[in-house]
Amino acid sequence: MNASTRSRSPSLPAPGRAVRGSASGRPIMALLDLLGRRWALRILWEIRETTLSFRALQSACDDISPSVLSRRLGELRAAGIVEHQPAEGYRLSAEGERLLQMLLPLTRWAEDWSRRQRG
Repeated sequence: MNASTRSRSPSLPAPGRAVRGSASGRPIMALLDLLGRRWALRILWEIRETTLSFRALQSACDDISPSVLSRRLGELRAAGIVEHQPAEGYRLSAEGERLLQMLLPLTRWAEDWSRRQRG
């Protein structure tokens, strides 16, 4: 999607606009709104290493409803994080790969945290 298409989607969080929980328009708040939507991070996680068809992605996400999956994929595509290859399926875009690199330290922290919680 191009910038003009993205700007026409009123529900898509965008830097410079108020989002859920923040009227500041700060880019980080828009990103947290987008990634905080139900299933968004799980979708990114499932396609982090591979391209998946809609049905394979639905199955990988514990049978998320098709309408919610479609909505999240549309939002993530509009944000430039996910791309769709008609013959292949959904995968991270170059921008999505950059975002994933920022999220990977959270994975390491979560694994450490899990060990600490278990004692």
